[in-house]
Amino acid sequence: MKPTEPEFRVMEYITITQDARTGLVIALGGTQEAAGILQRHGFLNAPGPRGEYHRLPHGLTAQDECHRATAASHTLLAAGYSVHLAPALNAFAPPDDGRDAARRYLAQLAERAFDAHSGDEAATVLTEIAGPDAGLLLLVREAVVGTYIAWSQLLQTAGADPEPAVRLGKTADALARAADSILIARNHAAHTPKRLAPTTTPASPAQRPTAPPSRHSRG
Repeated sequence: MKPTEPEFRVMEYITITQDARTGLVIALGGTQEAAGILQRHGFLNAPGPRGEYHRLPHGLTAQDECHRATAASHTLLAAGYSVHLAPALNAFAPPDDGRDAARRYLAQLAERAFDAHSGDEAATVLTEIAGPDAGLLLLVREAVVGTYIAWSQLLQTAGADPEPAVRLGKTADALARAADSILIARNHAAHTPKRLAPTTTPASPAQRPTAPPSRHSRG
C-alpha cells in the first residue's frame, strides 16, 4: 500500500515590509479578514500590478510607521496568520542593533589583529579590512562617495561653493589608495615564513680543571 502524504494546514502568509524604491510601508498577502485588521491599524488598500495590497499613508514619521506595522503584525499573529515583519519595522527591536553589532565586529577584528601568531592570520585580518569584494574600507568608501554625490547636488542647487564636497571626493580616492596599499601588505603577510621552533644545543660536558702538579718535599 502506497503511503499517503500528510495534510498540513497552510496558514495565510503576510509580508509587511518597506518598498526600497518608494519608501512606502506595504503589506502583501492575506484574506479579507486580514485586510480588515490592517485597515484598523491605519493601512490603506491600493490596487497593484498583481492584485490589491495595503500600504501606510504618506507623511508618517519613521517611528509611527514602525509602531503601526508592529501592532498590525501582532494582531495578525494573534488571529492565526503567519507574518513576516521586516526587522527595520519592528518597534520592539533593540535600538541601534546594527550599529552595536558593527562595533562588536570591529572590536573582535582588532583583537584578532593583536593576537595574530602567523602571517596567514594577519593576512586574513587585512583581507577583511581592504578586500575588493566586501572589505570594510570598500563599504566606507561607498558611503563617502554616496555622500559626496548627494552633497554636490545640494550645493549645486543652492549655488554654493562646491569645494568642500570636492575635498570629500578626494578623500574617497585616498580611501581607495589606502585599500590598495593594505592589500599589498596582505600579500606580503601571506608569504611570511613560518616561525621556526627553537632548537636547543646540548651543552658540552664541563671541562675538568687541570690538577696542579703535586709538590714533593725532599727528605
